[in-house]
Amino acid sequence: MERVPLLIIYTGDGKGKTTAALGLLFRALGHGAKCAVLQCIKPEGLKTGEKHSALKMGVLWENYGAGFLWEDKTKEPSRQAALKGWQRAKELLITAELDLLILDELTYPLQENFLPLDEVVEMLSHGKGQTHVVVTGRNAPQALIEEADLVSEIVTVKHPFSEAQIRAQKLIEY
Repeated sequence: MERVPLLIIYTGDGKGKTTAALGLLFRALGHGAKCAVLQCIKPEGLKTGEKHSALKMGVLWENYGAGFLWEDKTKEPSRQAALKGWQRAKELLITAELDLLILDELTYPLQENFLPLDEVVEMLSHGKGQTHVVVTGRNAPQALIEEADLVSEIVTVKHPFSEAQIRAQKLIEY
């Protein structure tokens, strides 16, 4: 069966975008795929169960973030991290022969104009070789949505924080 590399987007205001992408990662690993995850916004020191597990399974996992943007007063460290992460993504797409690349939270650097949208759209729609690419984050740009092969919008119906002020918990959010 011929492989057709897909551009997949998980967007929307609901919880579960990264979780959906990592479900694909887990599936791909079960088929012996070569996979990588690049996370924007989230800093290198962030300790999550999914990162820990993925590293144990041989997934290349790198973080390119300076923390959440609403906590970043100058945004320059986040901009620099996003640019570095995008350069790494292009390098992996061109040279790494990956089966699956997840660009987690990529929509945020695009919203902030940290990255050139036209270049990102062109690379992810036409320059990805045989790599399936997954992009996550809220408010995916329309230009990226139009080029994507699959777009799912995750919508919040009910969330424990808004319903009962239950904070983020290990096993559920990280």
